[in-house]
Parts: sequence; structure tokens; C-alpha cells
Amino acid sequence: MTGFFTNYGFLIVSMLFGAMLALSLYLPLMAGQLSLASPGFYALGGYIAAILSTQVFPATGAIYPLHLLLLEMGIAGIISGGLGLLVGVLVLRLRGIYLAIATIAFVEILRVLSLNLEMQDPVRLLFFDFKISTGGAVGIFGIPQPFTTPIEYLWIAVPMLAISMALIYRLEKIRAGRALIAIREDELAADAMGINTTAYKVMAFTLGAVLAGMVGAVSAHFLNTWNARQGTFEASIDYLASVLIGGSRIYLGPVLGGMVFRALPEVLRITADIRLIVFGLLIVLGTLFFPQGLVTPGLLQRLQWRRK
Repeated sequence: MTGFFTNYGFLIVSMLFGAMLALSLYLPLMAGQLSLASPGFYALGGYIAAILSTQVFPATGAIYPLHLLLLEMGIAGIISGGLGLLVGVLVLRLRGIYLAIATIAFVEILRVLSLNLEMQDPVRLLFFDFKISTGGAVGIFGIPQPFTTPIEYLWIAVPMLAISMALIYRLEKIRAGRALIAIREDELAADAMGINTTAYKVMAFTLGAVLAGMVGAVSAHFLNTWNARQGTFEASIDYLASVLIGGSRIYLGPVLGGMVFRALPEVLRITADIRLIVFGLLIVLGTLFFPQGLVTPGLLQRLQWRRK
């Protein structure tokens, strides 16, 4: 068992991160909003953690202090949430494909900024002087590690995923969650019922941005390096596909889809050179045979009925 976790620790933790990123995309989808901005907030959170840990809070020992990692995650969540609120107010009056295009443009703007952001003079923030540099196309290397092995990141990833799932489960049960679902089913009817559709859509978008930013912060340490490839149009499509394959009607769907999408390319290594072809075929077959995703509310109801 120890050997299993040693060999597959990196993949297991990556699967949990994939599940949380899929949840960050699921939150706007709860309100029927096709947003592809999560990779942008994910990349932003990673850059915040990378800059803070290498320039503001440089490690003095072999192990990076865990409380500084938690502080970086909090800062990344706040900044990503603030930017998500601003972007949400600007773009969430759009619908459907127009909203998707606007969020893709946002991701591209962040990617270009990360490729070119290089300040010559240091910036003073409170008691710290540091230079804001994203490292251009090469990125930022040598991000300090709070753990000695990849599997130890489960101490962070498991609580994060459990808390995210619990909060979204609770959100679906309260008035705000029911308002989001009403907007998803029929926005005009929800508006006619007195629901502030714009406010609820911005709320869901902002929550997704906070989650993606925090995952990005811990991922930067996990990967040990960070660059502009973390937030791209291709990543947006991957996250969307994981939600659609897993199921977009209940929070368990994105969790399963995100984990499967991270694991499948590694599982398919046995197919060697045709791995990507098999991967694409499985996505197509999954879409054809499970058009509503692998996990649906109907499936869960049938499972509960059988238990009775």
C-alpha cells in the first residue's frame, strides 16, 4: 500500500485538484452561466502564491511553513474573488455563447499579461519590498515545498475538497441555491418571480473564482513551477468537458468528472501512441451515451430507491 501511494501520490492529488476546479466551473453553471474563466483565476492564484513564496516570504529552511501556504491561499482567494466580482458585474449580463466568448477573452488577457508582466522597480506592500515578475514564457521556478512528498498534499487537498463539496451541497439546499437553479431553468421566469438574477449570477461566479484561485495557490507549490500554460483556452475546454462528462445537474458530477479527466490520460498510457485518439473517442462516446453526464439526480434517486 505504501508503494502504491508513493507511485501514484502525484496522480491522486492531481485528481482532487481537478475535482475542485470542476466545481469552480460548476458554480456558475448552477445559474445556467456558461463561464470558462476558471483557468484564468486558477493561473492568477498560482502566480500570487509563486510570487509571494519566492519574493515576499522566501523560505529559510528546507520545508516551507504551512501557515504561509494557508496565508497565500487566503490572499489568492480574496484577490481572485475581488477580480471575479468585478468581471462578473461586467460580463454576466451576457448569455450563452456570448458569455463564454467574453470569459475566454478574460483568460487570454490574463495569459498575455502573465507573459509580459515585468516590473523593473520593486513595489512596497506594508513592510515588504518585492518585484512583480511572472518570469515571462519561462515562468517561475523553485517554488518552495511545504511537504516532502506529493502524497502529503492530501493534508491540504482532502479538507479543501470536503469543505467545497459540503458548502455547495448546503448551497443547493438553501434559498440562494434554489434561486440559482431557478435562474438556470428559466431566467425570465425567475426574474418575473422577483429574483435578482444578476446578483445571484455574480455571486456564483465570484464563489467559483475564489475556489479556483485557492486551488491555483496550492497547485503552484505542488507543481514546483508556474507559467502561462496553466491558464489557457485549452484548459477552459478541459474543465468544461470534465463537468459535462461528470454531470452538470448535481455537484457530485463535476467531482467525478474532474477526477476522471485527470486520471484518464495516465490510465491510457498503456495505449502508447494512440493515447490521445482513445481519449478523444471516450469523450465522444461518453457524450453520446450519457448526454446528461455520468451522475444525474435521477441516477441518485434510483440508487436511493434500491437501498429502500
